[in-house]
Amino acid sequence: SQSQSTLLSIFSQEYQKQIKRTHAKHHTAEAIETYYQRYLNGVMKNAAAPVLLELANEVDFAPSLMARIVLERFLQEKEQALPSKTLINSMLRDPSQIPDGVLANQVYQCTVNDCCYGPLVDCIKHAIGHEHEVLLREMLLEKNLSFIAEDQLRAKGYDKTPDFILEVPVAVEGHIIHWIESKASFGDESSHQAYLQDQFWSYWNRY
Repeated sequence: SQSQSTLLSIFSQEYQKQIKRTHAKHHTAEAIETYYQRYLNGVMKNAAAPVLLELANEVDFAPSLMARIVLERFLQEKEQALPSKTLINSMLRDPSQIPDGVLANQVYQCTVNDCCYGPLVDCIKHAIGHEHEVLLREMLLEKNLSFIAEDQLRAKGYDKTPDFILEVPVAVEGHIIHWIESKASFGDESSHQAYLQDQFWSYWNRY
């Protein structure tokens, strides 16, 4: 009875929890070296095959994160120094910057086939979040509710800002509502706890 977007949001959250649990084992020096050598051997046999993507699926790790590991290792070998996070992120967003055509193609395959991590997913999440804020603003205007939006609050110098503060609080099902924060994701227990610590308590204390 649930929508596809709700199920995808639940799946995405559960998948990310699993990746966080297993993240460390994929980042040992031994694991990184194994993945890099397997990548080199794979592309030597067939440069057109989705070597990195298949490796990520085989070891049950997010393709974009596997691409990051191998790209970091490649650049480290090429530059004889640890590459900066800024450079890595820039190359993951635009693989044409990678100074090796085969690796650039492998990284691209990983980012476009990753449903939960990577630059494309970040763009989609940002767009969905913005869309929900726009819909919320339209609903508030439709109800003739007076509010101050986040961008206006930031212009006034506020550091911690919900999406909307109601200039005149309203009652909803017996609760007085002073502010609204839009979250375009499934509200499971752990995400509620995280948002409470990171944002909601500070809003509650301020507003």
